[in-house]
Amino acid sequence: MLKIFIKIIILIFINNFAFANDEYFLTLRYDKVNLRQGPSKEYPIKIFYKKKYLPVLVQDKSDNFRKVRDHENNTGWLHISQLSKKKAAIVITNKLIMFKNPTKYSRPIAILENGRLIRVIKCKESWCKVKTDKYKGWLDKKSLWGLL
Repeated sequence: MLKIFIKIIILIFINNFAFANDEYFLTLRYDKVNLRQGPSKEYPIKIFYKKKYLPVLVQDKSDNFRKVRDHENNTGWLHISQLSKKKAAIVITNKLIMFKNPTKYSRPIAILENGRLIRVIKCKESWCKVKTDKYKGWLDKKSLWGLL
């Protein structure tokens, strides 16, 4: 009986450890989203997000809530109805140049500042075609944080 109990405990720890590293990106579905301190609407609001398509890294789940981390390392819980699979990212390099084609030898279109939110159209090996305001072009994938 003790051996079975020990095997069950080991199996539970292995499963929890294996799923703990399954992090993935999603984006905010609405312009107004509440980040809460815990996985329920009973918990107080920690942060008000006011940016649709802001990417967040999902780290854990509890029923219909997901524990997320944003690009500024703020963590908290969001209801799954507030999340989307639309592709978006944040520029994490200062003065990032957007190019017409996926090469550094192509014509520059715009210079983007650190923290700029962009919509991702598609990605290749090391480049992503993106859109922000009236500009559409290619950015180096290493300079982006989010759902690519």
